[in-house]
Amino acid sequence: MEFFCCEIDTVRKVGPDPNLLYNDRDLVNLLSIEERFLLQCNYFKSVQKDIEPFMRRMVATWMLDVCEEQKCEEEVFSLAMNYLDRFLALVPIRKCNLQLLGTVCMFLASKLKETYPLTTAKLCIYADNSIKRQDLLEWELLVLEKLKWNLAAVTPHDFIEHIVKQLPLPSNKLPLIRKHTQTFIALCATDFNFAMYSPSMIATGSVGAAICGLHLDDGKQTFCVDNLTNILAKIINTEVDCLKACQDQIETVLVNNMKQVRQ
Repeated sequence: MEFFCCEIDTVRKVGPDPNLLYNDRDLVNLLSIEERFLLQCNYFKSVQKDIEPFMRRMVATWMLDVCEEQKCEEEVFSLAMNYLDRFLALVPIRKCNLQLLGTVCMFLASKLKETYPLTTAKLCIYADNSIKRQDLLEWELLVLEKLKWNLAAVTPHDFIEHIVKQLPLPSNKLPLIRKHTQTFIALCATDFNFAMYSPSMIATGSVGAAICGLHLDDGKQTFCVDNLTNILAKIINTEVDCLKACQDQIETVLVNNMKQVRQ
């Protein structure tokens, strides 16, 4: 008798819906509602007294590590950081509760985006059991209340396919471009300097940085920096100078991140 390995990935993922992806109305709707989920102020100066930007970066880096190790959907981390920033803009907290807040935000984001969300048990383990399950559940209700249960926030990931499909990109390079773009978006989410940038701006800047970093050349100067920036700015109807500044800042974040890795 022969035995065959029939194990397959039991998690079924929904692919992109062409009716939405190739309909400009969906992009217009995303652009019109993304402002609802943006920060209106620097909460470190107006709301938070006990936490500092470097603390946010530390918690964000830990959250990203958890999401990567658990192989979460790419949107989970960005969505969790959106919840965290929006909550911190409303409620002053002590620094000892910042990791708890980050854990709750991952918990909520995974519930919205994952087929099998992160469990309280796993999250408590990742926090070295410094967080109790009951505290996590109580803070979950607190976060939901303060965010008014408005969890379906627009993130940069919502724009990637809309942007990519409007560019003359080689099909064999698309997976690599998407991966690089997602990496840039994650790095932006860990840096508070990007917290008040719109998701469309971050997504477009990340796509531009990814294409420039891969040195794509179609022989027609389509992907030269200035021409590419102009094309991307038209897609999301924004100022070229604003987009270029965002893209330059994204590339700076990448350089700084690479230096930290080497160190």
